[in-house]
Amino acid sequence: MADFSPVELLELFQRAQNQFTDRVDAVEPGQWEDESLPGWTVADLVAHLVSEHLWAPPLLAGEPFAEGRFPDETSDLLGADPFTGWESAADNSLSAFAEDDALMRTVHLSRGPTPATQYILEMTADLTVHAWDLARATGGDTELDGELVTATLVFAEQLPEDGIPGVFDPPLDVSAAARPQTRLLARFGRKEH
Repeated sequence: MADFSPVELLELFQRAQNQFTDRVDAVEPGQWEDESLPGWTVADLVAHLVSEHLWAPPLLAGEPFAEGRFPDETSDLLGADPFTGWESAADNSLSAFAEDDALMRTVHLSRGPTPATQYILEMTADLTVHAWDLARATGGDTELDGELVTATLVFAEQLPEDGIPGVFDPPLDVSAAARPQTRLLARFGRKEH
């Protein structure tokens, strides 16, 4: 795995947040109930990321993951203004990761202790792939930031060959000569076209 410095990881995370924020900001009022992924609406997808980002501050503060800490309902997570709900959660998670020694810590995820550097890389990957999902669902810009694609491909190399049930779909076959974004999306079970 390529090594990223804490500064690089934080910069990549912030860029991934900005890329996703641009896609959330572009959602039209009538698109929130459109399908984004099988069984998920656009609102569900954004709420999923709100929930993940709400978790960052307590995890980085040393608290263990505990089911039920945050609401499960999409409407409760997003509130009356989904963009504001997303932006608030994203700002708080970025602030938590930006603390002086945050990336030197260990977080306690449901699967066990995980280095904060791995955690921020996973969140960057999730933001990157879901930015594409959101753009595809809403007719937005599906072209992803090239550096984020590269970093997410580095993360994807660590995934089991058959995906992670309930988390990441099994990869699709794609040519090794395909462009990086196509390979990335295929690695996460998505077909670009």
